[in-house]
Amino acid sequence: MNIVFLDAGTVVLDGDVELSGLEALGRFTPYDNTQLEDVVERAADAEVIISNKVLISREAIEKLPKLKFIAVSATGYNNVDIVAARERGIGVSNVPGYSTDSVAQQVFAAILQHATHLAEYAADVERGEWEKSEIYTILRYRCFELRGKKLGIIGFGDIGQAVGELGLAFGMQVLPYRRGAIADARFQRAELDTVIQESDFLSIHCPLTPDTKDLLNKDSLKRMKPSAFLINTARGGIVNEADLVEALKAGVIAGAAVDVLSAEPPRGNPLSAPGIPNLILTPHTAWAALEARQRLMLGVQSNIEAYARGEQSNIVNPA
Repeated sequence: MNIVFLDAGTVVLDGDVELSGLEALGRFTPYDNTQLEDVVERAADAEVIISNKVLISREAIEKLPKLKFIAVSATGYNNVDIVAARERGIGVSNVPGYSTDSVAQQVFAAILQHATHLAEYAADVERGEWEKSEIYTILRYRCFELRGKKLGIIGFGDIGQAVGELGLAFGMQVLPYRRGAIADARFQRAELDTVIQESDFLSIHCPLTPDTKDLLNKDSLKRMKPSAFLINTARGGIVNEADLVEALKAGVIAGAAVDVLSAEPPRGNPLSAPGIPNLILTPHTAWAALEARQRLMLGVQSNIEAYARGEQSNIVNPA
């Protein structure tokens, strides 16, 4: 079996994720990254393609007669034309659930940073501010405890629930919103307007759909508390980015942590401009804890092994 990994550099950092299991399946060729125009050339002899974010278009699929299986090394698979793959009888698999804990802990890293101003105080010390202080400390930033604060969660799947569980551990009041019922008795479903208007922290965990595009916009941001803090680790298009910049500059909300943008990497995105107050912007890394990346590649390997046995595992385009 000939396996080509088009963008291994999006998953492996200095060899920290073991790929020997894939090497054992046949001829294995990893590339750090692959430009769109190089996909067909690099995958010309591939029976299996692994891709995290490299686009596998209809045009590419039609030019790869040896291709039999596409293993997406992610949960989302919108980089693959699954209709064109189905027409060719090519299975497409994904890996759900591998990054739940990684994302949840980054949500709380942002929450705790906003509550404690840890980075600002550390920077003050680095600049020598503590040494110049006339008292034993520096009391410059208003910090607060999480206990009793309201944590709103829009989208209450595995990641949303993991965030909710961390909220309970900190003594927070969790306000989860999802369209369907919530089976876990620890959590009581709240209405969307309630979540937006009452949350001290609002964390987004729903998929990007026509219904959720620009869900957080100028109007909904104005309905949030002025002291509220917004966290988006889901998809960029759920929050209107220009509206969020305006809200942060005007003090409509107290701050935001954003890990995902509508186009990545950003090219002229308003959120990537310098000097936006009270914004923590990270480069789509919430998923990327070492353990999560290890689980991801084990999941990819398992999906390919199932294909080799003539079985289906996490197939997203069933015939």
